Amino acid sequence: MYSPLEQFILLPVANFSTFNFSINNIIITFLVCLVLYTIFFLSIYTKSNKKNIFLIPNRTQMFFENLILNISSLIRDNINSTTKQKFLPIVGTIFIFILTLNLFGIIPYTFTITSELIITFCLSFSVFVGIQIIGLKMHKIKFFSLFFPSGVSVYLALLLVPIELISFIFKPVSLSVRLFANMMAGHTLLKVIAGFIWLIMGSAGWFSLLHLFPLFLLVVLFGLEIGVAVIQTFVFTVLFCIYINDIFNLH
Repeated sequence: MYSPLEQFILLPVANFSTFNFSINNIIITFLVCLVLYTIFFLSIYTKSNKKNIFLIPNRTQMFFENLILNISSLIRDNINSTTKQKFLPIVGTIFIFILTLNLFGIIPYTFTITSELIITFCLSFSVFVGIQIIGLKMHKIKFFSLFFPSGVSVYLALLLVPIELISFIFKPVSLSVRLFANMMAGHTLLKVIAGFIWLIMGSAGWFSLLHLFPLFLLVVLFGLEIGVAVIQTFVFTVLFCIYINDIFNLH
C-alpha cells in the first residue's frame, strides 16, 4: 500500500549539478499549463481573424465573455471605488490562473501545484505585497491609519493596534493555507478511497463486488472536488478584492 500523501512528493526529473538546479514535477506542470495557454490563445487569435467572429460568437468566446462579466461583477460587489474596474486584468488573471491549476491537478497522474504550501504562500504573499505598495502610493503616511481604528482612545489603541498588526501580517498566511489545505485534503481523500477500492477488487469471491459502492462514492467525491476547486478559486479572488477594498477605504 502506498501512502495517500505520496502524490504530493516533489520528484526530480532531471538534475543539473553544475548549476545546482533540478527539474521536478512542479516545473513540468507549469510548462504544460504554459503550452496549453499558448495553444489556446493562438487558436483564439486565429479564429478572431475570420469574418463574422464578433457577429456570431462561438461557444468559447461566449464562455470567456460570461467569465469576464462574472469577474467584473465580483469586483463591483467587493471593491468600493470609482476606479475599481482597472483591477479587472489582475483579478481576472489570478482567477483564471488558480482555476487552471486547481482543475489541472484533478486529472489523473498529474501534479496538483496548489497543494504545495510554498506555491500558494508565494502567490498570496506577492499579490498582498503588491496591494500594500498601491496603498502606500495612494495614501502616503495616511496608509498607517489602517492599523489605528477611527474614534478609538489612545489607551484602547495600545490594545487594538497590535491586534490589527497581527491580523494584517497573517492575511497572506491565511489566504495561502486555506487554498493549500482544501486542495490537499480533497486529493488525499480521493486517494484513500481509490486505494480502498483497489484493495476490495483484489479480494477473492463475491466480496470483490462490494467495490461498486465506494466506486460510486469516488465518482461523487470527484465531482465534489471539482466544485471545491472552483469554490476555492472564487474564495481566493473574493478575499483578494476585499484586501484591495481595505486599501481604498482605510479606517
